[in-house]
Amino acid sequence: MRNLLLLLSFSFVLSTTAQTKTFDSLLKKHVSTSGHVNYKAFKKDRATLQSYLDYLAKTSAQKSWSAAKTKAFWVNAYNAYTIALILDNYPLKSIMSVKKKGKDAWNIPFAKVGGKTYTLNQIEHEILRKQFNDPKIHVGVNCASGSCPQLGNFAYTEANYEAKTSALMKKFINDPKRNQLGEKKIYLSKIFEWFKGDFTKKGSLIDFLNKYSNTPISPKAKVRYLEYDWSLNGK
Repeated sequence: MRNLLLLLSFSFVLSTTAQTKTFDSLLKKHVSTSGHVNYKAFKKDRATLQSYLDYLAKTSAQKSWSAAKTKAFWVNAYNAYTIALILDNYPLKSIMSVKKKGKDAWNIPFAKVGGKTYTLNQIEHEILRKQFNDPKIHVGVNCASGSCPQLGNFAYTEANYEAKTSALMKKFINDPKRNQLGEKKIYLSKIFEWFKGDFTKKGSLIDFLNKYSNTPISPKAKVRYLEYDWSLNGK
């Protein structure tokens, strides 16, 4: 019995690794290094993406997993289902135009994971944000829009989650299209206004920004927020 359990566990690990590599290959193929997605070309690989979604539908995050592995699993799920939603409604100019039975893209129950059906909001807010005190989740999940932190052209894994999200956070904060930083005045993404509590659990918002900013920001800097660009993050 013990040998059988070990064999099943090993097979599960191999399946998880293989499926993550499948999603990783799709992202490398269709997402640029700047985070722009070639949805037209991606649509031709919809069946391959579906194989990854089928894996998610029957796979549950395990209690034995590390925090990094669990976050990587759910962030990948969020991004894969967001891409699938765009592809299934493509062509479109914005994810904001996706509606089903009066619900917007984030409140449509369609993301199947581990035998349950979730909305994108449930994955982001009730699982990732609720279970983990990690503001880098906001650069991990991607809302397919111009003002979002760029979509990484890779799948997350237990081994790369911390380094990849840290690199994306630094890139996001120092991207003048998304944040404009000065010593005494800063114009920030709405993400920092909407989810301010996530970024201020260990200090002020300026403290958080200065961990990643190439420009030293005064603690007394005036803060303004930029309009959010919801146009599709396509090529």
